[in-house]
Order: sequence, then C-alpha cells, then structure tokens
Amino acid sequence: MHTLEPYYNWRGFYIASEDPNSPFYEREYSEFEFSDKIYNHYIHPQWDQFGSSTLFAKILYAQYEEGFAIIELMGEWNDLLYNDIMFLKRDLAEVLMNNGISKFILIGENVLNFHGSDESYYEEWFEDINDADGWIALLNFRDHVLHDMKAANIDSYFVLGGKLNEITWRTMNPEQLYDTIENQVQRRLAI
Repeated sequence: MHTLEPYYNWRGFYIASEDPNSPFYEREYSEFEFSDKIYNHYIHPQWDQFGSSTLFAKILYAQYEEGFAIIELMGEWNDLLYNDIMFLKRDLAEVLMNNGISKFILIGENVLNFHGSDESYYEEWFEDINDADGWIALLNFRDHVLHDMKAANIDSYFVLGGKLNEITWRTMNPEQLYDTIENQVQRRLAI
C-alpha cells in the first residue's frame, strides 16, 4: 500500500496545499517519511488524513466558480467502527461547501472495503448540497464496495454505477471529467 500514490498529473491545474479554501492548505508532505497507516500497513505520505483512521483522501481539483471538487479516496470506508462518513463530511466536504462547492466527484478505485452504519450523515450531506442543485458522484468504485453501499441503503444519496464505473478519467483534464460526469448526472435526473 505504501507505493499507492494519489493521482498527481493534475498538479499543474490545482494543488490543495496551495489553496487557502482547502482543508489541507499549507500542509507539508514528505516523499520519504511514511507515518500514516491503515491498520498495520503504511501508506504513501501524499495522502491526506482528515480524521479517519482507515480512509484517506486527496483533493485532486477544486473549481469554486463552477462549484465542484474531485476527490480521490484510498483505504477502507468504515462507518461501522470509525464513522468515516462523519469525518469525510465534517472535516473535508463542509470546508469545501462553505466555499461554494456543491458537486463532488469521489474517485474510489482505491477504496478496498465499505462497512455501513446509519445513514444520517449521508442524508445531511445530500440535503446540504441539494439546496444548491448539487450531487455526489461515485466514480470507479469496486463492484463489491458498491454492493455493500447498496445493502446499507445509502446508494440513494449518490449518483453511482453504470457508466460512472467505466470512465477512464486519467485521460481527461479535470474540466473534461466534470463535464462528462455532469452530463451523466443530468441524464439520470431527467429520467
């Protein structure tokens, strides 16, 4: 797991540690010192810790004028033991929402497991962004993770599955990815 880095090819567009609206503003990173772990496995030092002990993130891009953020996740999303959704909403999403973000693209190909609990934070996040015509799209999550999310009845708070699990997002720039996701979301909402 220590070799698994967040996507870095968009650093020419955006760097969260240089964004005064980011919860990770002025954070300093080491390329050589591995300190964060998921269970007993060290992870790459470029991942950002936001309160959860098993789920880490990297804001790949935030566009405040258009109101969207692209966030890559890594680890185990565990609401049952660690209430990860509370940390994700309170310590990451709300900071961005307070600066105009209402559309979230969560990239989950490195989310290895999901363990659900109650849905109150999902409902709260959904209601908060719904007032601003926002949405939360899950991109490239593993099938078993999506299955577990559906079993926990939280899938109604997200746009997920289908073509969103087939997008080769690394071949796009952030604006192109947003346009692609926005088109998918609008098609689904029109149905």
